[in-house]
Amino acid sequence: MIPVIRAASSEEAICAAEGALQGGIPIAEITLTVPHALRVMETLQSRYGDQLLIGAGTVLDAETCRAALLAGAQFIVSPALDPRTIEMARRYGKICMPGAFTPTEVLQAWQCGADLVKVFPVDSAGGAKYIRALKGPFPQIEFVVTGGVSEENVGDFLRAGTTAVGVGEKIFNREALRQGNVAAISAQASRFLGAVRSARAA
Repeated sequence: MIPVIRAASSEEAICAAEGALQGGIPIAEITLTVPHALRVMETLQSRYGDQLLIGAGTVLDAETCRAALLAGAQFIVSPALDPRTIEMARRYGKICMPGAFTPTEVLQAWQCGADLVKVFPVDSAGGAKYIRALKGPFPQIEFVVTGGVSEENVGDFLRAGTTAVGVGEKIFNREALRQGNVAAISAQASRFLGAVRSARAA
């Protein structure tokens, strides 16, 4: 489970990451749409070190990928496929998850060296049924899904063969972020994690 953090300010992004961590999820994808996103990564890396696995999201090119890696990102996520971004991540020995939507894009991403392929937006593609269909011809490919994953359907995605799910607004309530309410975010993160664990156990 990868918490995807999109926030209106760097303070909100840090609050979101801390809430997820306190809720039992030691991972945070900081999207580069967050103001001063690289500084947020550096702050979290300095504050939590190995306690928190930090990733960079919405990475669109190799130059931005390198900047994020130097800021402490341990994995790179993109909404689309850019071969040079994958190459840069691999040069630094880091995981790269490019986005894909069609079977052709999925195969191209895998051939370019993607560690996992992110299907986005998965709800528009047909949800868990689409992942199940993709796993037929591509059983060797590890899929991450984002866009429409909830506590109610996360089990469907895992049963369909999804390796990981990216979750944003279902954990990070905007009002809680505005208020800096780490406890509320932590509680929601813990509930979602419980749903994932129940689905895994089943």
